[in-house]
Amino acid sequence: MDISELVYKAHKNAAEKGFWDKPREFGTMIALVHSELSEALEADRQGDKGMVAEEIADVFIRLGDLCGGLDIDIERAIKNKMEINALRPRLHGKMY
Repeated sequence: MDISELVYKAHKNAAEKGFWDKPREFGTMIALVHSELSEALEADRQGDKGMVAEEIADVFIRLGDLCGGLDIDIERAIKNKMEINALRPRLHGKMY
């Protein structure tokens, strides 16, 4: 599955399950992505690598849903940003 397909499927599923029946607030959507990252951190603290992978998958799914809902071509944005990052200096010119 490529990124565009993930976005399509994640958003389609969320919409079919009623999560887009009302307009979504951007801050709430970002907080939900953050909550999945926090759950991955807690799983890692417990040494549960399988749950870490599942929670990171949830991050990608939530981001895909967000991009689908906002009509963001994230695959193109990632490619563009990687090209920019490739031109940056080591450590982006910082100490760490």
